[in-house]
Amino acid sequence: MIDKNLLRLLGDNKKYIFFTVALMVLGLFANVGITASICWAIKLAIHYDEYSGGAVIFLWPAVCAVVGIAVRYTTTRIVGDLKDTLGRKAKKDLRARVYNKILKLGVRSTDGMSMAGLTQVSMEGVEQLDLYYSSYIPQFFYAMLAPFILFGITVGIEWRVAVVLLCCVPLIPVSIIAVSKYAKKIFAKYWGKYTSMGDSFLDSVQGLKELKIFKADEAQHNKMNETSEDFRKITMKVLVMQLASTTIMDLVAYGGAGLGIAMAIIAVTNWGLSPVAALFLILVAVDFFLPLRAFGSAFHVAMNGASAGKKILSLLEQPDTVWGVDTVEDTEIKVDNVTFSYDGKRDVLKNVTMTFPKQGMTSIVGESGCGKSTVVNMLFGAFRPQSGIVTVGGKALESLSRESYYSHLAVVSYNTYIFNETVRANFMLANKNVTDEEIYAALEKVNLLDFIRGSEADAGTSGLDKVITEDAANISGGQKQRLALAVNLVANKDIYVFDEATSNIDIESEAIIMANIKALSREKAVVVISHRLANVVPSDLIYYMESGELMESGTHDELMAKGGGYAKLYTTQKNLEESYSTSCEVQEV
Repeated sequence: MIDKNLLRLLGDNKKYIFFTVALMVLGLFANVGITASICWAIKLAIHYDEYSGGAVIFLWPAVCAVVGIAVRYTTTRIVGDLKDTLGRKAKKDLRARVYNKILKLGVRSTDGMSMAGLTQVSMEGVEQLDLYYSSYIPQFFYAMLAPFILFGITVGIEWRVAVVLLCCVPLIPVSIIAVSKYAKKIFAKYWGKYTSMGDSFLDSVQGLKELKIFKADEAQHNKMNETSEDFRKITMKVLVMQLASTTIMDLVAYGGAGLGIAMAIIAVTNWGLSPVAALFLILVAVDFFLPLRAFGSAFHVAMNGASAGKKILSLLEQPDTVWGVDTVEDTEIKVDNVTFSYDGKRDVLKNVTMTFPKQGMTSIVGESGCGKSTVVNMLFGAFRPQSGIVTVGGKALESLSRESYYSHLAVVSYNTYIFNETVRANFMLANKNVTDEEIYAALEKVNLLDFIRGSEADAGTSGLDKVITEDAANISGGQKQRLALAVNLVANKDIYVFDEATSNIDIESEAIIMANIKALSREKAVVVISHRLANVVPSDLIYYMESGELMESGTHDELMAKGGGYAKLYTTQKNLEESYSTSCEVQEV
């Protein structure tokens, strides 16, 4: 009933479970002491005439009862505080671990989890585990101890009653186990439906514009209704299961207590047990079952928490990309005889060998699916090769400190993220000491200065204070891409990787940007991935790939002279562009 893997996530916070259970046991003793004091006082009242001293004889039972009440109250308050502390610390630590894990995975995928799934795991999933840790686990250990403690107390009074009560107690865990297999399936489906509904809702909100354009919003609305109805049905199954389980546990608990009471009455009539001792057993009988009854109620919460916990474990148990502690001393990168496969069946890279010098422009080209982006992923450590090695300055990439390597690396792609901040704040993320003059210079290099100056004139304030909205919705796709490029330029890194960095940019801006990239390559290592081969013509070295293999390498002129795959692809692309340009001119005439 306790998942060791989930318990291991608590780390040093396990101590709070020990303290909580210890205080709960102390409270149990206090409760028994209060019951014993009441029975003692009743016994004194029955035999009042036999004692001298009058009402003074009730002083000690009263004192014991008051002490018991004080201890019970104090332990209850402290247990509540400890559970709250345990829950808060567990949530804080788990959220930190999930966040750090996502950071460690970095550019890698997170086991197919969507953004909605990650959000739900880090928020709602951790919230469910809060109850699992703060309520379920302490109650589990207390429920296992309490019946044996009470048995040790009552067995000396009337062993037959004590044995009957103890034998009835396991019926509650048996009923829980009987329900647990069904409950696990239900809660697994419940969490799956919950995350599925979150994914569907997020997709619908993010794609609302497209749904309206394609007049598919009604169909998506119906799909959302179906998803919601599925979630409602599974929720009702959970509630029915909980109600049935609670009813069974109540029958067992109160039936067992009733049996113990009946045995106590029989002990008075047949076995010579005193009525006061029988009263004590009757009052204590319910305490045999209440801890396990409370545990049974927490069990349903635990199942939901355990289902969420498995999602968190799945994320946390993903292998981290291997990094070392060495620092980068030279920025020449070599990919030496690298083979890589995503699924272990089909190689997407086959014995690829490339060199990227610390100065100069090196380009990787080829048709879609040839392995260009996979090589880039190898360069910034997203994946490790099945065979072969990637080195930086002669050192294996996995032996380097990730912080040291990334301090030398900048990656600009077609989907580089722009934050919901001002233009200036986005630049300061890349270089906290950047000046306005440096920002303007970078914007001019990407042909974006006039746009910023224009917003400056329109708003009457500095264009650098223009706020970029979420997902850069208030600027065009091309402007977003150029802004991302400018931000990376002020980072002043030693290695720049441009992965389709000009895919959404007009021809005029593209020419300006490529000229600046070429100028950058005179001092830095520049790697360019581009489908448009006209952009790679100035490259110092071009690698041409087909189906995961390096087929040709050399300058543009050398590759054209060979008349191989690169030359054919370049010629075909150039003819298509010229044909398109000619057709546009004819239409204008």
